[in-house]
Amino acid sequence: MQNKRWNLKEAPEEKSILTLADSLNISNILAILLIQRGITNFYEAKNYFRPSLETLHDPFLMNGMQEATQRVIYALTHNEKICVYGDYDVDGTCSAALMYLFLKELGANVETYIPNRLTEGYGVSITSIDILKERGINLIITVDCGITAVDEIDHANSLGIETIVCDHHQPKEKIPNAYALLDPIKPGCNYPFKHLSGAGVAFKLARAVGDRIGKKELALKYLDLVALAGAADIVPLVDENRVLVKEGIDLINTNPRPGIVALLKSARMEPGNLNAGQIVFTIAPRINAVGRLGDANRAVDLFTTDDPQRAIELAQVLEDENIERRKIDEMTFSHAMQLVDSGIDMDSDLGIVLHYADWHPGVIGIVASRLVEKFHRPAVMLTTIDGVAKGSARSIHGFNIYEALQSCEDLLLQFGGHEAAAGLAIELEKLEEFKERFNSVLRKNMTDENKLHEVHIDTKIAFADISPKFLRVLEQFAPYGPGNMRPVFMSENVSLVYPPRIVGVNHIVTSLRQNGNDKVFDAIGFNLGAFASQIDKGKNLIDIVYTIETIQKDGKSYPQIRLKDIHVKENQTSMVDSNVK
Repeated sequence: MQNKRWNLKEAPEEKSILTLADSLNISNILAILLIQRGITNFYEAKNYFRPSLETLHDPFLMNGMQEATQRVIYALTHNEKICVYGDYDVDGTCSAALMYLFLKELGANVETYIPNRLTEGYGVSITSIDILKERGINLIITVDCGITAVDEIDHANSLGIETIVCDHHQPKEKIPNAYALLDPIKPGCNYPFKHLSGAGVAFKLARAVGDRIGKKELALKYLDLVALAGAADIVPLVDENRVLVKEGIDLINTNPRPGIVALLKSARMEPGNLNAGQIVFTIAPRINAVGRLGDANRAVDLFTTDDPQRAIELAQVLEDENIERRKIDEMTFSHAMQLVDSGIDMDSDLGIVLHYADWHPGVIGIVASRLVEKFHRPAVMLTTIDGVAKGSARSIHGFNIYEALQSCEDLLLQFGGHEAAAGLAIELEKLEEFKERFNSVLRKNMTDENKLHEVHIDTKIAFADISPKFLRVLEQFAPYGPGNMRPVFMSENVSLVYPPRIVGVNHIVTSLRQNGNDKVFDAIGFNLGAFASQIDKGKNLIDIVYTIETIQKDGKSYPQIRLKDIHVKENQTSMVDSNVK
C-alpha cells in the first residue's frame, strides 16, 4: 500500500561528513543532518546548538527604525495617548501584548485595539480609526498588520493621528504613508533577516527604543510572547527566529507569566518541557479560538494580566471557545467534503475552491488547511459576509498562493498574505470566473514536483544507530519548524513485535525491531490505520519513514517513533522472536 512518493535526500560528500563528525565527536548520521542544514564546521555547529542573543542583528539596520524610535520616545516624553493595534491571531495578540507591556513599563499612556474578526475583519479599518480618534489617540502602532492599509493610514493622517507600522506581511505596490514603516520585506529595506514574525518586528522596535533610553535588556522580558508567535505563525526557525523562539521557550519553561501558566494548566500541561510543536498543536489553537469566534482582546488580557486568578478565568474562556471551535470545525469540514465530492472535478481542477454562505468565518482557514492536507492541492474556503464572499486560501509546500491570487487580482476586492496562506474577498457574481482563473493559474504554474505528494527523507538509519548519546544530541536540534524541521529517517526491513492496534479514529500503535536486534521502539502512526490490515506480524517486513520524539512515562523520558509512511514488503518474512507474544 503506497500513497506517497519517498524522496531520499542525496547524502553530502563523505569527506565532509567524516570531518564534521570527528570535529564534534558525533555520529556520521548526525553530521549528515547538520550539513543538510548548512552547518559544515565547529563554529557553525556551536551557534546552532547554542543559539545566543549576542547573534541577533542590530534593530537599527531595519529601514524606518530611527524614525520609529524617535516618534515613540516623543510620545512617551509628551504623555501622548498611544494605541497598539494588533490582529486577532496568535501572532497579532502576542505582538499587541508585548508592545503594550513594554510601553506600560516605560510609563506610557497606552491601550490596545484588536479588531473583531466577525464584524470588522482583518487589519486597520476606517471605522476603527474613527473610534480611536474619539478616544483621543495621538499615535497608532500597528503590529502584525498595516502594510496594506494605504487608505486607512491616509484617513488617520487626515485626522491628525500618526502611525508606526510594524508588520511582516507582503506589501503591495503602494506603501502606506505612515510616519515610520517597519517591515523587513518591504522594498528598500536592507535588514539582513527577512522572515521575522509580527511579534519579532515588534520586539525589534521595543529593543531599539530600549537601546536609545538606556534599557536595552528590557525587551528580553517579552521573549516568551515572541516564541509563542514565532512557533504558531510557522515562520522559518532559522537565524534570528531560532534564537528568539529558543530563548522564549526557555523563559516559558523557567519563569512563565501568569497567563501562560493558566493556559498550560487548562490544556493539562505544565511548564518545564514545552516545545515548539506543543505550541503549534496545543497552545496556539486555544489562543486563536477566541479571535475566531469572537473577541481576541481576551487573549491580550490573558497575556497582560499579573493576577493569577484572573488568568485562570481567562484561560477557561479560551478553553471553552476552543471546544466550541472544534465542533464548528468538524461540521464545516464534513460539509466541505460533501461539496468536494459533488462539485469538484479532481481530475481537471488542481485547486479546491468552495463557497457556502453560512460557514463560520472563524474556522474556514482551518478547514482549508485540512483540505490541503487531505487532497494535497491548494484550497480556498469562502463564506458570505455583508453580501461579499470572504475567506482564506492555503497552499501546498513549495507553491506560492499569494502569487496565484495576485494573478487573479482584477477579480478580487482585496487580498493579502504570504506564500503559504492568504485572505481574500470577492464579489459573489465573480466566484465562478475566479474559480476558473485560479485553476488556470495553477495549471500554468504548478510543477510536477508540486503535484506529487512526497515524503522527504533526510537519511537512512539503522535502529542500532539510535543510541542514548544520539538521542541527546538530536534533542539539541530543536526548536523545530520550517527551515529546521524535525529530521525524517528511513529504516528498512523492520518487523513488528506485535500486530498494530487501531487507536482513536484512524491511528495505529505497535512496537518495532530491526534485523532481530534486541532494540525495540514503541511506534505510533497518525492517520495510518489503513495499514493495520496490510501488515501481518511474523509474515511481513516493512520499510518505514518516521521521526523520533520523546514521550514521558511514569516521570521518565523515552524515545518513540512517529510513523509518517509505511511500505509493506510482500512475501518477505520477518525474524520475530517466537517468545514475543
